[in-house]
Amino acid sequence: MLYRRARSAAHFPAVTPAAEPGYERSAVVPRATARRHVMRLATVLGTALVLSTQFAATARAQTKVRFQLDWRFEGPAALFLQGEQKGYYKAEKLDVSIDAGNGSGNVVNRIASGTYDMGFADLASVMEFHGNNPDARNKPVAVMMVYNNTPAAVLALKKSGIRAPKDLAGKRLGAPVFDAGRRAFPIFAKANALPGTFNFQAMDPTLRETMLVRGDLDAITGFSFTSILNLNARGVKDEDIVVLPYPQYGVKLYGNAIITSEEFLKKNPEAVKAFLRAFARSARDVIARPDEGIQSVKARDGIIDVKLETKRLKLALDNVVRSPDARAEGFGRVSKPRLSLMASQVADAFGTKARIDPDALWTDAYLPAPAELDVLR
Repeated sequence: MLYRRARSAAHFPAVTPAAEPGYERSAVVPRATARRHVMRLATVLGTALVLSTQFAATARAQTKVRFQLDWRFEGPAALFLQGEQKGYYKAEKLDVSIDAGNGSGNVVNRIASGTYDMGFADLASVMEFHGNNPDARNKPVAVMMVYNNTPAAVLALKKSGIRAPKDLAGKRLGAPVFDAGRRAFPIFAKANALPGTFNFQAMDPTLRETMLVRGDLDAITGFSFTSILNLNARGVKDEDIVVLPYPQYGVKLYGNAIITSEEFLKKNPEAVKAFLRAFARSARDVIARPDEGIQSVKARDGIIDVKLETKRLKLALDNVVRSPDARAEGFGRVSKPRLSLMASQVADAFGTKARIDPDALWTDAYLPAPAELDVLR
């Protein structure tokens, strides 16, 4: 028996790290202690595996949303970027990337092609797509109204003598070919009984206000809060600018809306709802504190003029986000009769191939609850 015990002890020697670097040869670790070390290591490794699995599951649970703005990172972009900075999209389990754009028409086409999942675009551009592509496989759909009134306006300098729409007869007008105000000008002309036809000179967007200041044009069309600030940057004071906003002269067109595609809606309905909830929170913050909200734009484009872009943001909020029509209809929503009238006007003015069905391009089924949409101040 003693022999057997001696063999067992020799066969199973005590675990010792004496041969390992950094240990003293006198250190001897009993077998029971070694087992505990192994069990602890297994527990740690098991916990790490569980945590990594949970992290991977969380990452998989996030839905990626590629979002494109209608224009550059300027003041109004704060409505979207604030949610990015404050983590509102992430809180809704969304992985949202927000890119600058170069016009509503391009946003609409990229949504239809699947290049982007959601975007911000002029509703007239969405209507035009529907009218010209009635058989398209993946049409864009508007899911939340943001600019309840179009920001489009005619702008001139006081020295031109233009004070009202009737003064535009015989004047030289200009705007980029894709400008929303230029495209909708026939509606403006009809609403104000302007005689004859108007020929627009086309140019790159960066030259529009420069040509007006230089005297190459008598008037331009553009988003009011964009052109006013661009004229200011070229040395023109507010009191020397004449602005004829379309909504104040009989044109009740809607402006920019959040859009997505039929395919993305079908595959990711909960993600669309989550995005709109997060955006409503973002918009509420910016509307309440625009000076703070502009910092989210600064974070994306460090060379912006904060003072200038804060003014642009406030102009947009006052004129098209918190407008009387927006308060009457409710933030994010539309009036069906007004939407139908706009669809008819756009079809006529743009000369679309087919009439436009407003019910096919707008849905309010994904909007947040009324309390979450109560963002106007």
